[in-house]
Amino acid sequence: MTVWQADFYRRPLQNEAKQPLWELVVCNPEQTFSAQAFCPQSEANSTWIANQLLQMAGGSKDLPQQIQVFRPQSVSLIAAACQALEIAVEPTRRTSALKQLLQQRAEDYHKLEGYTGQPYEPVKLEQPPPVPLPENLWGEQWRFAAIAASDLESSFKNRPIPILQMPEALLPVNLQLASTVSVPGVVIDGGRQSMRLARWLQETRPVSLNYIPGEPNGLILEAGLVDRWVVTTFDDQDVISAAQTFQQRQQTAQGLHFLLVQPDDSGMTYSGFWLLRAEH
Repeated sequence: MTVWQADFYRRPLQNEAKQPLWELVVCNPEQTFSAQAFCPQSEANSTWIANQLLQMAGGSKDLPQQIQVFRPQSVSLIAAACQALEIAVEPTRRTSALKQLLQQRAEDYHKLEGYTGQPYEPVKLEQPPPVPLPENLWGEQWRFAAIAASDLESSFKNRPIPILQMPEALLPVNLQLASTVSVPGVVIDGGRQSMRLARWLQETRPVSLNYIPGEPNGLILEAGLVDRWVVTTFDDQDVISAAQTFQQRQQTAQGLHFLLVQPDDSGMTYSGFWLLRAEH
């Protein structure tokens, strides 16, 4: 499948008529193709985007099958353009090639005529404060866990798990993790809520789990494009110690970690498994 990554947003630039300029930037994940185009704010609409995508592709035959978008403000306009072109749109934080390209381009804006000097951070998004996980979904108990990198695929990839998210890019072998590295994770025993919780998590599109020390200490789920959820809070010293170990193991494993939802701790059945890694 041919995939592009795209961003369409206002830049710290203006034209001769003092209109703010918007820029469409696209690239492929392999960073072997990129293109960009500017338009004044008065022309910033889905029709303009669709026409530009056609030009960038050199015609409808070479259009991608999917376009990934990380910026919430860009999703609706790009989706409307892509609907007309029959291109699927995936909102996702995992657009590292595009984010790298946007940071490179931002370094050159000050050299362009029409640079406004306005504060501009090319990939930073405003995030709302975290909100509690819906109480009616919460399981019976949870705990920190870990598994050797060498055992991760064999333990989960071929199991009959209803919801399984193990992106190829996040597999330990593709991150070149040593087989002995402990990949940390969080296990939730959901009881009768297990499948409902797994389905809800799938809809929110988990990205990463972060331990946040404080009063109280908390476990925060980063999901979707900018969403944040308080999975749980705790002040027990043993749990805090386990959370610190979880955090240290995350760093050793290049940020890789997992979330496992299961009905109970029998190890017989699982409801959902996600390989996670923070995306900035």
